[in-house]
Amino acid sequence: MIDGPYRGLKVVDLTRVLAGPYCTMMLADLGATVIKVETPKTGDDARHIGPFIKGKSAYFMSLNRGKHSIALDLKAPDDREVFERLLGEADLLVENYRGGTMEKLKYDWPSLHARFPKLIYVAISGFGHTGPYKTKPAYDMVVQGMGGVMSLTGHEGSPPTRVGTSIGDITAGLFALSAIGTALYHRERTGEAQKIDVAMLDSQVAILENAIARYVATGKSPVPLGARHPSITPFAAFATADNPIIIAAGNNQLFARLCTAIGAPALADDERFKTNDQRNENHTALANEMERTLKTNTAAHWLNLIEQAGVPCGPINNVAQVLADPHVIARNMVVTMQDPDIGEMKLAGNPMKLSAFADSTTRPASPKLDESGDRIRKEGFGTLKT
Repeated sequence: MIDGPYRGLKVVDLTRVLAGPYCTMMLADLGATVIKVETPKTGDDARHIGPFIKGKSAYFMSLNRGKHSIALDLKAPDDREVFERLLGEADLLVENYRGGTMEKLKYDWPSLHARFPKLIYVAISGFGHTGPYKTKPAYDMVVQGMGGVMSLTGHEGSPPTRVGTSIGDITAGLFALSAIGTALYHRERTGEAQKIDVAMLDSQVAILENAIARYVATGKSPVPLGARHPSITPFAAFATADNPIIIAAGNNQLFARLCTAIGAPALADDERFKTNDQRNENHTALANEMERTLKTNTAAHWLNLIEQAGVPCGPINNVAQVLADPHVIARNMVVTMQDPDIGEMKLAGNPMKLSAFADSTTRPASPKLDESGDRIRKEGFGTLKT
């Protein structure tokens, strides 16, 4: 059982695949009791997405730990009755269907709010419940493209490049998680429940930060810059004698320290590089000058010297290196789940560290389809725990 600030919070989870399940998994990690309502026989589509371990989807397990599963057909009267009993007990209903689906099921917000006035309804969808795209379906890559993120990703002149993690889904799940805390606080103060409408496309627009600022300031749409920051230099990946490293010198003082650390103090006094604006304008020349020195020794050698100088820097780790990193392990960002069929499985931990609650090194298993179905039909939320 996971103890956390949401212990006792009851969540009916109609989500599937990624954006919604990620949000409700975070709720379970924070102590909420989450009942995952799945389609009979097939369940969440993610159960059929690889990679697989002994026939079970590692993808599904990585997004649904600590939940309870019941299979319900929401078009069947008996199953609708079970579902509505759960809604009568729940604090939250979370779904990530495309816009219009809940209306077809007759579980639209006005109907829900009239019957279950304390229920907070969380809708996560590709395009939201208003606007001309509200009924369009979406996947992560669709909103990465439409939201401008792909136009900034990759190297100049390269083909369209997807961000290497599902940022379209994950950002929507995280914005929904944040909105849930806000809605719960509002309900606590006023007694009023409300609907939360989070769109994947909106979430992509919200994280464009510097890109929107650059467009507003210049009138030009930003383009991909590889690993280089658009407004700060040096703030990029640099070649060494073996592996590339990240160096991020965000101001003149850090730049001067960096130049001294790599044995090239004259660079700090070079007229081309004295200010950040000048370094931005002459970024290619500066990179060439820095790499002329950096290529004379290894990544480990330079990282040691640059760290000692107090300049932000780091290696470019692959996933295996991330999971073995002593700091990542010390922060409990690699946790284990004991699955009854495959044994121990490593998962990403929860980055929200709260002083009032222990951060467990283990997580409850993800559920088999309809694993808690009989019990939930009899008892509702009953004594279910995370």
